[in-house]
Amino acid sequence: MLLLAAGLAQAQAPQTTPPAAVNTDPARAQVVLPTPANPALPSIILIGDSTVRNGHDDGQGKGAQGQWGWGNPLAAYFDPAKVNVVNRAVGGLSSRTYVSSGHWERSLAFVKPGDIVLMQFGHNDAGPLNDDKRARGTIRGVGDEATEIDNMLTSKRETVHSYGWYLRKFIADIRAKGATPVVVSLIPRKAWNEDGPEQGKLRRNKGDYAGWAEQVARSEHAGFIDLNEMAARRYDEMGRAAVMQMFPATVPDERVHTNWAGAVLNAELVVAGLKSLGDARLASFLKPAEDVRPVVDARTVREEAPRDAGLPTLFLVGDSTVKSGGQNGAIGWGERIAPYFDTRKINVVNAAIGGRSSRTFFTEGRWERVLGQLKAGDFVVIQFGHNDGGRIGDPANKNRASGAGVGPGTVEDTRPDGSKEQVHSFGWYMARYVADAKAKGATVVIAAPIPHRDKWQQERDFANFADWGRQVAEAGGAHFMDLTLLVTEGYRAIGPGKVDTFFSDARTHTNLEGAEFNARRVVAGLKALPGNPLGSYFSDKGAGIQ
Repeated sequence: MLLLAAGLAQAQAPQTTPPAAVNTDPARAQVVLPTPANPALPSIILIGDSTVRNGHDDGQGKGAQGQWGWGNPLAAYFDPAKVNVVNRAVGGLSSRTYVSSGHWERSLAFVKPGDIVLMQFGHNDAGPLNDDKRARGTIRGVGDEATEIDNMLTSKRETVHSYGWYLRKFIADIRAKGATPVVVSLIPRKAWNEDGPEQGKLRRNKGDYAGWAEQVARSEHAGFIDLNEMAARRYDEMGRAAVMQMFPATVPDERVHTNWAGAVLNAELVVAGLKSLGDARLASFLKPAEDVRPVVDARTVREEAPRDAGLPTLFLVGDSTVKSGGQNGAIGWGERIAPYFDTRKINVVNAAIGGRSSRTFFTEGRWERVLGQLKAGDFVVIQFGHNDGGRIGDPANKNRASGAGVGPGTVEDTRPDGSKEQVHSFGWYMARYVADAKAKGATVVIAAPIPHRDKWQQERDFANFADWGRQVAEAGGAHFMDLTLLVTEGYRAIGPGKVDTFFSDARTHTNLEGAEFNARRVVAGLKALPGNPLGSYFSDKGAGIQ
């Protein structure tokens, strides 16, 4: 097994202060590249092309449907207090032009003992060796042959080497700095084999750049992540229709550059590849799985109110799986549910906010504000659980964990400002919501949380929270909807390949398509409640949901 060897040892302080971020890019790629945020920490440095970092790394202002490289979402998997993730890839460059443009020299200046450098090239290496447009091609293969050219683009004499030669140069330079090189094979194109024994499967690059990358990594005893094969295998499992969702809908003919969902998928595979390299110390750089859940700044959230005070209102209370607001492509099911209701008969108000638990929605005064709008004849659907887990008092849980169970006991927690808080059980907070809403004459529905992307196939996700929610509902005279199972059953009906396209991140937050799917499951669950209390308020679209 290949090990991330001594390069992952304790990072040493750099001998010189790295230069500040400057616009170092050629006229064809005017971007400002990042530098390590904390030079005292080890860094994971990425070099490559636009499939790693696209343009200004902003999706061209098109949000989730822009073009994104996998280097952007990769950073979310790592703890910035322990490691820098520095994406110095540049769109349009090959292994050769990353060197000849001076980017490698400038990036190498930041590399120090203890760092890891991931390199992914190949998409641009197949171009012409010499022309007046890009002149970025490399000699095919991994040999030591070279050719002299008078570069038509730069008007300079240049020695052009093979693709493998440039990878070996990166590896040698990285090791000379006491860091660890990892070769990553290029992501596959959106192209399928139309005939032959591999008909219907995504085309691999084993016969050229992916294969050559592996040859170099093996011969140099460097780490290797076969992203080309890993992504192609995942695409085969997903099927063509789902793969199309990984590429920008605004550019139907795009075959190379992924949208945000595709970038997240590739980043997830890179993380899996890093883990497989066999050095347990890498695990210390990763965030705990639950820590990627955002705590939304309340100042950025527009609070909703009933549109027509004369109508009953359906209030939605919960976390980011109910309302994400499009952050990093995430959409909650509550943001897609309004069309299933006849707004001439009922208001729909989504009061959910990302990062909150049953505890913090209460302690921040958010429930009090909902109560201030609640009246007899209204409805409240409450879904918490994603942020309620963990140990009370653990700073990583951001002071939002609630106590286990439904009992009356409390645990003291110390807030960041030093004040003390008596933390109740999950069931206590949920029971408080039920009692308060019923006192106002409202109908309450407790919903179990939507399942995680990586749990619905293996086990019954959120079993404890579903059980506690059911107990509270039965004791307090509320309805209970096992949304965890409703969504899980829907996922099982369509299969993992399709389900993977529903998420904007590694395991928790859905994208637009996933939110639409879950909204339909919520409507189906509401219609199945005893007495169908919301039955007269569904639109034609809602009435058609089974």
